Amino acid sequence: MTTTQFHNALIELEPNLERFAYSLTSNPDDALDLLQETYLKALTYRDKFEDDTNIKAWTFTIMKNTFINNYRKAIKQNTTFDSSDNQYLMNSRPENNGPESMYSHSEISKKVDELDDDFRIPFQMHTSGYKYKEIADKLNLKIGTVKSRIFFSRQKLMQALEDYQD
Repeated sequence: MTTTQFHNALIELEPNLERFAYSLTSNPDDALDLLQETYLKALTYRDKFEDDTNIKAWTFTIMKNTFINNYRKAIKQNTTFDSSDNQYLMNSRPENNGPESMYSHSEISKKVDELDDDFRIPFQMHTSGYKYKEIADKLNLKIGTVKSRIFFSRQKLMQALEDYQD
C-alpha cells in the first residue's frame, strides 16, 4: 500500500473512528482529541502496518489502546493539588477506610492463626503476594480449590472479627 493509499484509507475511516471515539469517551471534545491522537499514532507507526491486512481493525485497536492508556494515566494522576501547608493531608488516604482499621494487627493475626491449616496456609500465601497459580503449584492443589479456600478464609475471618466491632 502506498503512502497516498494509506492516507486515503485513514480519511475514509474518519466517520467510523469518530463514532467509536465518542462511544468510548461519551464526550464530543474528548472524542475529537482521541481521534487526533489515533491519527497521529497511525501516521507515526505507518511502517508497522502490514499490507494486505485490515486497516480498519488496526486503527480501531490503536484507538482502543490509546483510550485505555489515557484512562489509566488519568486514574494515576487523580490527585488534588494544593499549595497550603496541609497538602500531605489532602493527598493521603484516610487511614480509617481499610478493613483492619477497627482491629489491631495482633487481633487479626490471632484469628488467622486459628484457621485450619487447609485454609490458613493458602490465605497467608495470598496475602504475602503469591498468585493463585503459584499457591496451587506449591501446595499441589487445583487453582479452583485455592480460590475457594481463600474466599472461605475471608468469610471465616469476617465472622470471627465481628465480635470486635463496637
